[in-house]
Amino acid sequence: IFLILYCLLNSSETGKPHTMLIETSAQSSDIKHLPKVVQQKKKIPKPKLYPNSALFTKWGDDLTEDEQKEAEALFRMYGYNAFLSNRTPLDRALPDTRDSRCRNVYYPEDLPTISVVLIYLDEALSVIQRAIRSIIARTPKHLLREIILVDDYSKNTPQWNLSNVTTKRPGLIRKVRHKRQMGLSQSRNSGWQVATADVVAILDAHIEVIEGWAEPLLARIKADRTVVVSPVFDKVHFDDLHVEKYLSFGHGFDWALWCLYESFSQDWINKGDESQPGKSPSIMGIFAADRRFLGEIGGLDGGMTIYGGENVELGIRVWLCGGSIEVVPCSRIAHIERMHKPYALDLSPLMKRNALRVADVWLDDFKKNVLIAWNLPLQNHGLDIGNVSERKQLREKLKCKPFKWYLENVYTNLETWDNLLGYGTLKNTIYSRYCVDQGAVPGNIPILYECHSQQPQLCYYNTESEIIIGGLRSHKVNSNQCLVDSGSGSTPTLQDCKVARQKELHMHWDFRQGEAIRNKATNRCLEIAWGLNGYYELIIQKCTGQAWKIDNVITTF
Repeated sequence: IFLILYCLLNSSETGKPHTMLIETSAQSSDIKHLPKVVQQKKKIPKPKLYPNSALFTKWGDDLTEDEQKEAEALFRMYGYNAFLSNRTPLDRALPDTRDSRCRNVYYPEDLPTISVVLIYLDEALSVIQRAIRSIIARTPKHLLREIILVDDYSKNTPQWNLSNVTTKRPGLIRKVRHKRQMGLSQSRNSGWQVATADVVAILDAHIEVIEGWAEPLLARIKADRTVVVSPVFDKVHFDDLHVEKYLSFGHGFDWALWCLYESFSQDWINKGDESQPGKSPSIMGIFAADRRFLGEIGGLDGGMTIYGGENVELGIRVWLCGGSIEVVPCSRIAHIERMHKPYALDLSPLMKRNALRVADVWLDDFKKNVLIAWNLPLQNHGLDIGNVSERKQLREKLKCKPFKWYLENVYTNLETWDNLLGYGTLKNTIYSRYCVDQGAVPGNIPILYECHSQQPQLCYYNTESEIIIGGLRSHKVNSNQCLVDSGSGSTPTLQDCKVARQKELHMHWDFRQGEAIRNKATNRCLEIAWGLNGYYELIIQKCTGQAWKIDNVITTF
């Protein structure tokens, strides 16, 4: 009986001890041998000092007020839970998220050596220490040549003490510090330029590598030195630092050149083997490449400023200039997804400028699509993209293919936007302070709203006489929202363009710049009228001669 009671007290289905109160009897002479159990008091949650902070949404109930203040201050500094990181073992175990087939692959001993570059701006010391510890522990010693730390002029860099993570490998760490902030692209170049191994792996510093991460990358590069490879990123949550497995995807982008995940080809899917590498149109910020090949194709574009677009530029250039890109699912890295980045609160201006630089060098006639995506005029957009003459000379020297080849052979999912006539905000000449807006989401009622020129107000008119409202999707698999006249009532609607075509809804409009917008089927017009709520509202009615203008005209219509 005593043994049963002991087991009940110290085990459960979840592996946690039961909490229970045992009432003893003086008649039991052996009761003194039972383990002493104290009834736990119900914990009272501490008041949250920062109820609106994303850090404390799911974490931090047990922190004191002083601990909350410290955690929030560190969170604002780094964009992740540095407070918790500082209290987490540097050698913590990670789940092995690889496909089971990856664990049975044999890799030869004579793989290329690797230099690992960790780039950072304002990282917590414990995060960098954990990254280094994981790389040393989970990379075969004979393959790891060096770890290069590139500091892009951090403001919150503590006095580094890395002796506790490199005691067994003196001289393994090399440091580079910029004298001014130069951005992601140049930081990666700085690390690559001082690397000495056969292969350079360029990573963010807020990562932990998973067992067996290096060998699959090195094996692919050994087989083909012109292939640039990426591991699969598992997500480390910024608040509680737990690791979430991500599925294997390729890396792509939209016409604004924001990177995004992209499905592998149907051929890869048909194989039914998730351990196999998949071709990828582009690459995100973490990759490995033959060090010399990376130099032959021009490294990364040092003319990119601060943040954004450099990974897409590299991806396009690799494909056009004799290489290829693959994502290798057997290589996995746990990557902290920051709640906010240290570069700027709004990254759009940086990204816009860099995207235009990429377009000018590599996209040929399709560079207009980048201007359209950013709602900029096709001529005289007014942004300084820096000197691109060297990059254009590099393209000629390497005899790179035209971008049309890339669209036809590599990234076939991108829409070419060949049928556009005009784009931008759509305004009625009676009251130009307000713009056509997609309205509430989810919903399908367009509205008038004070002009702000963001995505909900981006409109497009095309050669099929369709008016698309609320942004234009970059990929063929996605759908847009088209303006439709139901034929009755006065309320316009938005319908999925593909569905509207199939159902033959009234979605075609006669429109000339500075004139009426008239539905071809109903002969009614899109207009504005004074509503019962005391504001102008968007309606469809018998045409009264109202006129509309769209910001940018591609071809006179």
